[in-house]
Amino acid sequence: MSHFLEIQVSSEVLERARSGDRAAREFLYAALSKPVYTLIRRLVVSPAVAEDLLQDVFVELLLNMGLYRGDGSFAGWVRSIAVSKALMHLRSPWSRRLPASDTDGVLIEHEDAAAAKEWHGDLERALNALTPSARSVVWLHDVEGYTHGEIAQLFGRTISFSKSQLSRAHQELRELLEPQSGALACTPLSRT
Repeated sequence: MSHFLEIQVSSEVLERARSGDRAAREFLYAALSKPVYTLIRRLVVSPAVAEDLLQDVFVELLLNMGLYRGDGSFAGWVRSIAVSKALMHLRSPWSRRLPASDTDGVLIEHEDAAAAKEWHGDLERALNALTPSARSVVWLHDVEGYTHGEIAQLFGRTISFSKSQLSRAHQELRELLEPQSGALACTPLSRT
């Protein structure tokens, strides 16, 4: 389950951080940086990009602390900023290796069967083999607890998009983690 659910930040610390108190801001960073990085790292495969996005999240957090109204948990608000930053990165054309219209459905190619067997059973590598959108939907739904409606809204798509991405990703993960033939094959997800 999401580490964000465990983080409690007092209204006193938030007020001090809003007013520029360095110790309060350091406390927020210490309390939130690891779960923010973990979340971003699961959505964006590259550790370097995840580090950059982590910094972007905290810059936005510090600049916009006054926008937090206290309706929900502060950590949940920070989580939504982190998800937005990661998804914006995934949607940006310069972050994609393929043309913007053809990135969904392409998985990592593994040329060496021995290398593929080496990561058999490794969930992180199996998740990394998913498309960025499928990996994001799996993480947001299964770990962070987002509903299909919330995921659809984040992606600007329909609820059926979220459900189908999750279903296909679960099937792909099953195939990657429990290959029937003993050989691990990475192939494009079929589009329907």
